Amino acid sequence: MQSAPVSTSAPAVPVALLRCASYEPPVVRDAVFRVLDASGLAVSPGARVLVKPNLLMAKPLACTHPQVVAAACEWLLGRGARVAVADSPGFGRASAVAEAIGLTAALRPLGLAVAPRDRAACVELRLPDGGRLPFRVSRRALEADLVLSAAKVKAHSQMELTLAVKNCFGCVPGLGKALVHAREGQEPELFADAIAALWAALTPVAALADGVTAMHVTGPSRGEPFALGLVGASVSAPALDTALRELLGAPVPPLERALGRRAAAGDAAARPEAAYPLLSPGECRVQGFIVPAVLKHTSFSPGRLVKSLCRRAWAAVRG
Repeated sequence: MQSAPVSTSAPAVPVALLRCASYEPPVVRDAVFRVLDASGLAVSPGARVLVKPNLLMAKPLACTHPQVVAAACEWLLGRGARVAVADSPGFGRASAVAEAIGLTAALRPLGLAVAPRDRAACVELRLPDGGRLPFRVSRRALEADLVLSAAKVKAHSQMELTLAVKNCFGCVPGLGKALVHAREGQEPELFADAIAALWAALTPVAALADGVTAMHVTGPSRGEPFALGLVGASVSAPALDTALRELLGAPVPPLERALGRRAAAGDAAARPEAAYPLLSPGECRVQGFIVPAVLKHTSFSPGRLVKSLCRRAWAAVRG
């Protein structure tokens, strides 16, 4: 067991990393249970827990694997939690994506199903420079006692990497994400600050990473598979994301820089020290994981926005 240097102001946060060679249900269940046990996550009986997978679209490689999600739900149910599984996909309905990738079938033995889209609440996100942004956020996410961000390890054409903190963006319902991409996406650092602020506005966010088969070269939907063979968990989404970035050998992405700005402004939770009860990032380091060399930031174009909104609306109708 190796540990990062411990801060004198706060105890180190456990980040549990473990090799997982396949998506065979017994293998995944054992690995997910072990990392959640080692992560320090404590769940009280009766706690309302939102398990938030990445259900981007009906393409398995782009989504958190069903067996990873199901294992996390089983672990939480075993501790008496009241579990809801929900996401707001980029295209289509979450239930349709779940059916297409096999998540509906994986959750059925647990008595669970992907929840329908819920109402949104308007939240003012606080930025490190003192500014504020209005965001519409899922009430289910805001009212949960805990959000478990069950992220897929992927490259991202706009943010370099999409991990547990970026996965929180799915708590912005429906077409609201397209508007945010058009509004804040034209300023990359502002977009990263907004996502970091969304993470901070949610109830405590724990993290689980599906890195058994990751996506690289580009993303979040059209990348290539990368056999990472890893799962990870932590009570801190930023801590897990940093560990994953280090073991991938990737440069510091915009979102990690945004979390650094929050930490510099006084939010210590945005950049905690980490301890590694199982494997350290150095013991899991891989070579060959490719992130986009040139980021494709969204520019505000009314025509492009209308086209995107129409595509999303049509996908939702076809569902």
